[in-house]
Amino acid sequence: MKSVKHILARKGSAVIAVPADTTVLNVLKLMAERNIGSVVVTDNGQYIGLVTERDYARKIILMGKHSDDTTAGDIISTNLPRITPKSSVESCMIIMSENNIRYLPVFDEADELCGIISINDVVYETIHSQKETIEQLHSYIQST
Repeated sequence: MKSVKHILARKGSAVIAVPADTTVLNVLKLMAERNIGSVVVTDNGQYIGLVTERDYARKIILMGKHSDDTTAGDIISTNLPRITPKSSVESCMIIMSENNIRYLPVFDEADELCGIISINDVVYETIHSQKETIEQLHSYIQST
């Protein structure tokens, strides 16, 4: 079974992070520039949560706030489930489904953030793994 370390090996473990006092407008510009749906929020360089497009829609637009005078720290998602590079892709899919979330922070043994995975990463890895299994089965059938 594939694990999160396979996802991170494929996509890399670099994360895009902003300080908590960054305006939401600047976070949105960064997301658009990098074509990403979430940004890590830090306080003194330490992970404190994520800001996602969903956070923007629900905590800014629907609440009548303004992106240029609200900070990332004001709208972050905190207390997300924590996974490690050893976590299985299947368990991540279950966690994401049960918690209705699209992003998971990945922490190493020292409890340091080492990546972010998205539901798209999990789906891609699942499809890729299934294709490998199908190819192996075809090879086995042809060899008998």
